[in-house]
Amino acid sequence: MSGGWRAVADAPGPSEAASADRLSIERIQLTNFRNYSTVTLTTSERPVVLLGANGAGKTNLLEAVSLLAPGQGLRRVPFPLLARGGSAGDWAVAARLRTPDGPLEIGTGLAANAATSDRVGRIVRINGAAQSGSGALADYLEMVWLTPAMDGLFTGPASERRRFLDRLILCFDPSYRTRIGHFDRAMAQRNRLLADDVRDGSRFEGLERIMAETGTAIAAARREAVAQLAATIALRQGEDAASPAPFPWAELRLDGALEQAVGERPAVDVEDGYARTLAEGRNRDRAAGRTLAGPHRSDFEVAHGAKAMPARHCSTGEQKALLIGLVLAHATLITQRRAGRAPILLLDEIAAHLDTERRAALFAEIRRLGTQAWLTGTDRSAFAALEAEADFLGVDEGQIRPLPRHV
Repeated sequence: MSGGWRAVADAPGPSEAASADRLSIERIQLTNFRNYSTVTLTTSERPVVLLGANGAGKTNLLEAVSLLAPGQGLRRVPFPLLARGGSAGDWAVAARLRTPDGPLEIGTGLAANAATSDRVGRIVRINGAAQSGSGALADYLEMVWLTPAMDGLFTGPASERRRFLDRLILCFDPSYRTRIGHFDRAMAQRNRLLADDVRDGSRFEGLERIMAETGTAIAAARREAVAQLAATIALRQGEDAASPAPFPWAELRLDGALEQAVGERPAVDVEDGYARTLAEGRNRDRAAGRTLAGPHRSDFEVAHGAKAMPARHCSTGEQKALLIGLVLAHATLITQRRAGRAPILLLDEIAAHLDTERRAALFAEIRRLGTQAWLTGTDRSAFAALEAEADFLGVDEGQIRPLPRHV
């Protein structure tokens, strides 16, 4: 139905005794979003399983949920493209959250008169108060997601792995986005000077100093994040030592000159060295038509730890298992950093390519984290292990209905 309805668990799940310390979405309302005209969902703290045919709108709903966190959402599309076809170009997502500090109202969207540019920002309100940007959401809500588009993370371009790592860092440091923005803008201006064949060094110096300062800070943040993620993986590896882990542990490495330098020298020396590299490389960069040195050229490399094999050389199934393990380690690290408050998990078509053992292991991880996970799929039987502890919803062309529980 396109109106409001309530899908609430009949009985508490096994981990709900500690619900006072948990974060979850209690209600979410979509207006003119993707293929939804208007829909209001009210859920319990339990996992939410969205079932329906391909193209029914399951991922659209996950995307709406993802916009309650900072950033561009799980698909990273321009905000005007989120508006429902035939609408005035406006859209809205509003939610009521359960938090350890009490209820919280979050709203975000795009006004019809603002939806004329791909670069337009979205409106964000928290408890009715307008915010200067989506970064304010980081103080209240964290999410970790895994989508089929991420299956090529290990074999695709380095930019995708950098984006994955940068998203992880944003969970702990919302100001990291600002540093990346400053670096990218300074580099774009420097590249324009190179393209225009400007030879006046004074016009480069200020931009290169900004790039040196922000680039070094970016490299240091990445190095720290990888170290913390690796420590979390090592801890879990020790806990699972008695039996084979269904999701193999990953070895992590940063491949970048600036990231290596911040581990060896004081930041001020790294900044000066990078500024010199940029100054000395202007002719080379001019010939290439772009800046060739910096954190925008680094790579986040992952290997199958038990096999000592680069992830890009592993089988498709091993890559999927490695990716899930990495995402779960990310969620575990956030939980640790947030005093036990787990992030919300968005897992799109997660069960489609997992065998029974790995599905069971994934559901066990969801229970262990105590998170409200939103999962999508086409086959209800793949989620049989969650029948007694999840809300099952049917999605069909912009209409959503609660499904009766199987016993």
